[in-house]
Amino acid sequence: MLDILAITGPIYLCIAAGYASVRWNLFSKADMRVFGKFVIQIALPALLFNALASRPLGEVIHLGYLVAFAAGSVVLMLSALWFAQKVQGKSLTESAYVAMGMTCSNSGYVGYPVMLLLFGPLAGVVLALNLLVENLLKLPFLFAVADAGAHPGERVSLGHTLRQTAERLVRNPMIVAIVAGFLVSLFGWSLPSVLARTVTLFSAASGGLALFIIGGTLVGLQVKGLRRQVSLVALGKLLLHPLSVWAAVVLLPLLGLPAVDGDLRAAAVLSAAMPMLGIYSILAQRHGFEAFTSAALLATTAASFFSLSGVLWLMRHSPGWLAA
Repeated sequence: MLDILAITGPIYLCIAAGYASVRWNLFSKADMRVFGKFVIQIALPALLFNALASRPLGEVIHLGYLVAFAAGSVVLMLSALWFAQKVQGKSLTESAYVAMGMTCSNSGYVGYPVMLLLFGPLAGVVLALNLLVENLLKLPFLFAVADAGAHPGERVSLGHTLRQTAERLVRNPMIVAIVAGFLVSLFGWSLPSVLARTVTLFSAASGGLALFIIGGTLVGLQVKGLRRQVSLVALGKLLLHPLSVWAAVVLLPLLGLPAVDGDLRAAAVLSAAMPMLGIYSILAQRHGFEAFTSAALLATTAASFFSLSGVLWLMRHSPGWLAA
């Protein structure tokens, strides 16, 4: 178990350091937003570009991973939407945010540092693949569902949804970095050494700072009065999501679809086992659901220390998943 704590311990110590720094007024929550903007706008895009541009195209395109991670996530996402609306009686908009909390992982701030410790340079590729699934499939669909619930009398146009998605992607520095990295890899270009080293310096700043930011943003969030709803979202994110992706990784090759090979099998399940994306409650503000989403973010991030350690332990003791 000590080897598992050697992986998860530094991750959550960095989160704890961020929490303590804001709690004790070394930094403010406003500072966390500034740090977060640096990570999202500069550090993570540099990391993504570097990870993709430095490899041949065959090493960064993993169709089996994309299919399995997307399929496992979509099955749970649709199930969560149905359960929240039909069984719990929630509105379509609130159900969309329940499904988002269960299926949209924090691949950048938490997932990448974990993958880096486990898989080294492959972590950047995993991050890029996860972001493609999140930004091209899950988030556009859930935003469309949330908007449809907020304006029940209006018809949601597919063209309008696609246009909004395209505009959002064009403004997203991480997606731009992924596209640029793919192009450099495709054409086999090499960056000048000065530029390549500059990109590497910025990318190296992403891991620890991202975790520090997560800790700082958790200060002041409360779970009081929302325990039942928060518990459902946390259970879905930390248990059902990795189980769903694991099932997809195992079953889809039996149906003749591309298999997920090597370390990517473990990376897919671990990516699903991460807490929800760090801007979950910010996204929910547009429809007034920041209270339960903030509480769910706090509870799920805290509980993920134990659930993620458990998933890592199971993988270490399951042949073919994670080398000891």
